[in-house]
Amino acid sequence: MKSLVLLLCLVQLWGCHSAPHGPELGFRKLNCDDPETEQVAQVALDYINDHLVMGYKHVLNQIDKAKWWFRRPMGEIYELEIDTLETTCHAREPTRAENCTVRQVAEHAVEGDCEVRLLKLDGQLRVVFIKCDSSPDSAEDVRKVCADCPLLVSINHAKVVHAVEEALAAFNSQSNGSYYLLEEISRAQLVPFPASTYVEFVVAASDCVAKEVTDPAKCKLLAEKQYAFCKATLFEKDGGEEVAVTCKVFQTQPVVPTPQPEDTVEALRTPGVGLSVPTTPTDQPATALEGKPMVVEPPPGPPLVHRKHHDLRHTFPGMHSLESASGEVFSPVKPHVEVKPGVLLPGSPVVHPCPGRIRHFKV
Repeated sequence: MKSLVLLLCLVQLWGCHSAPHGPELGFRKLNCDDPETEQVAQVALDYINDHLVMGYKHVLNQIDKAKWWFRRPMGEIYELEIDTLETTCHAREPTRAENCTVRQVAEHAVEGDCEVRLLKLDGQLRVVFIKCDSSPDSAEDVRKVCADCPLLVSINHAKVVHAVEEALAAFNSQSNGSYYLLEEISRAQLVPFPASTYVEFVVAASDCVAKEVTDPAKCKLLAEKQYAFCKATLFEKDGGEEVAVTCKVFQTQPVVPTPQPEDTVEALRTPGVGLSVPTTPTDQPATALEGKPMVVEPPPGPPLVHRKHHDLRHTFPGMHSLESASGEVFSPVKPHVEVKPGVLLPGSPVVHPCPGRIRHFKV
């Protein structure tokens, strides 16, 4: 009798340990440098950059974690944690992120950290959840590389605001076309020698003619937005100031409504052109660029007080539900090759467990 009771207890114990638990039935950890994992990460990066309207585009630096499981009743789920790095291309710029320059440590680099889930269904990958944040590198790390390099300062710093105002006034004073209004201060640094303030900012064309403006408050932004990305330095000189400004004007960009949780919007991939403008708008021929981002209206964000950069968490605070029909439908950038997760393609290099390789540098 005691033997029978013991046998029943062992059977029940085995059943408890062997029964599947939770939604991650049969989940599998992936190699972070597996070709399939990298392809999924690239779809996530495309989603991020296509939905940014402030700050700068990001590129993949490292895949920290990756796992995969079947989703009932159909489909597959990929869950990744990825590290990104800010580039020098503004979010409004048509250039694709992979063709942009990664901002280096000496320039005060910014790192992003994202959690993302993607649903693979009928050969397509759909972002169903994303949550990101980003932060500048520490002052100590910058100083290790360059003791005299300027650090980021708050974009609402009095000197920064003054430098942007002076630079925009100089830009508009020599414009033969539209009067431009300030859209965003993107980043700023106080340079000790020569004493100056360096700023990067975005402006948008209005319905006013620059040479005829008497009251800028009456000027309204054009329905189809035309943005320009500007870099300027305001030098402090004995008895006065001197400003140098260079702007790049982008082609007109139609505005797309901000995606809502119940919407499904296909990624836009239309050709774009840009125009590099030294100091003032000119009639230089446009230079063809490789792509054009989706443009959405900026979401309401926190006040700019003490903000040194545009944090990704204000764009992606955590959106969409895994079980909803929401999300963005994307096809992989590279031709899709069907690969079982964790299985190497013939001729592929040996991959390593997570975290994966660092593509640029560690922040």
